[in-house]
Amino acid sequence: MDMSPVLISLKTSAVSIIFTFFLGIWAARGVIGVKSERLKNLLDGILTLPLVLPPTVAGFFLLYLFGAKRPVGKLLSALFDYKIVFTWQATVLAAVFISFPLMYRSARGAFEQVDENVLNAARTLGIPEGKIFWKVLLPMARPGVLSGGVLAFARGLGEFGATAMIAGNIAGKTRTLPLAIYSGVAAGDMGGAGQYVAVIVAVSLLMVAGMNAVAGKGRKLS
Repeated sequence: MDMSPVLISLKTSAVSIIFTFFLGIWAARGVIGVKSERLKNLLDGILTLPLVLPPTVAGFFLLYLFGAKRPVGKLLSALFDYKIVFTWQATVLAAVFISFPLMYRSARGAFEQVDENVLNAARTLGIPEGKIFWKVLLPMARPGVLSGGVLAFARGLGEFGATAMIAGNIAGKTRTLPLAIYSGVAAGDMGGAGQYVAVIVAVSLLMVAGMNAVAGKGRKLS
């Protein structure tokens, strides 16, 4: 079995979850702080949209923005002489875009479940908002936030449609596990595809076990 799709997928998921995790937390904190319900609902809809869009549509938007002759693509080319389309970095971009809503919604849900009275008590002590977030809110919401991270990691690992659109299916470069499975089936190599399926199922089961462990610890702490 060619191990390059396994390594590319794990590398992509590991890098993308770093961006997704902190972006999701930052976005959740920002949306919760919005006072206007109308604006909050609008922002929530925009940030959640990639979750409900077909992955190929998400890939189309990414390609429209980051293509060599498109706005962001032109800017990257002019400033850094760099094209992201059909590169490994494009697999990371696709994974971040698709998995971000899971992290955002999990973090927001976890933050909203924290007792507001605890936060207000910290404010009456004169603790700055930034310190309240990192020292009070985030630790209390940790189980939900970590579960969101696990879900986002697993979603990035299984990303197919957007990756195929913006990164292509280049063996040894952008061919992730889902793309390797597709390529194997398309070529009639069901045995090879089955091996990749076994790998991704095993990793997904580990992710579910990790998420359940985090949720179990959260229940014990509460």
